[in-house]
Amino acid sequence: MNKTVDTFSDFLSFWDRHSVEDIDSRIRGWAGEYMVKWPELLEKQINDYRSMSLDWREVAKERVFPFLQERIEGMGRARALLSVITDQVHRTAEDSFGMELNILYVLYVGIGCGAGWVTELEGSQAILLGLEMIAECGWTDEVSLRGLLAHELGHAFQGILREDPDLSGGSGPFWQLYTEGFAQRCEHLIMEHDSWNVGRGVNGPDWLEWCEDNRIWLAGKFLQAVEMGEDVKPFFGSWFDISGRKHCGHYLGHEIILELEKTADISTVARIEDFEPAVTSVLEGMITAG
Repeated sequence: MNKTVDTFSDFLSFWDRHSVEDIDSRIRGWAGEYMVKWPELLEKQINDYRSMSLDWREVAKERVFPFLQERIEGMGRARALLSVITDQVHRTAEDSFGMELNILYVLYVGIGCGAGWVTELEGSQAILLGLEMIAECGWTDEVSLRGLLAHELGHAFQGILREDPDLSGGSGPFWQLYTEGFAQRCEHLIMEHDSWNVGRGVNGPDWLEWCEDNRIWLAGKFLQAVEMGEDVKPFFGSWFDISGRKHCGHYLGHEIILELEKTADISTVARIEDFEPAVTSVLEGMITAG
């Protein structure tokens, strides 16, 4: 079962009133007139930046609001397609995973926290779909949006499997690599082909080939970054890159999941308790194997 909350009409009403104002006024209107109707959603976005010691207003001012007008059309196109395909992809995921998924889908225009984000909202497991980031990434066609939904449903599936109180929660670079790789693997299972949605729009056509050619280098660079205490953001997200390529962590994590699947089924892989040594071992094995 699933439910969708679509806030895009409310955003357009807000934008019609404030689009000609200065950027600071638009940001205040976004929070105080549009997003105020969903206070928990607003707080989640603000806290996301607060956890990174960033001022959400500054990020919005520099990275999001200057580009909203030019992305209105793309956001509207994505919203229209999502209204049609979300139920279809949701049912396919339930068939793939063999379980019912109770998901709240939220379509909203945010401040760059992500095209997709699995979290809890209104007491339910939720997939937040940031239309501003979807448009920025160029994921406004049906194929891309199906891939995005499948990826986020992979995160949701793993979250359900790890609800066992005996399983430890996760954080840090190895957790991010593990979970993004798992979601990428699930995307392929739901889509029934190697879709690699993260390679579309924000990357050139040679993205996958480049990742494959640099697989060992990527594994070494990730381990080195962790060892040196460096930020692994360049491996993840649309605002960061490695050698001009974005989302390389999704590729690297996917390769780790495939290796782990050689000795366990996908549900068992989702529930690995000591995920950090497991991920580290696979990365080291990639380098040793050459």
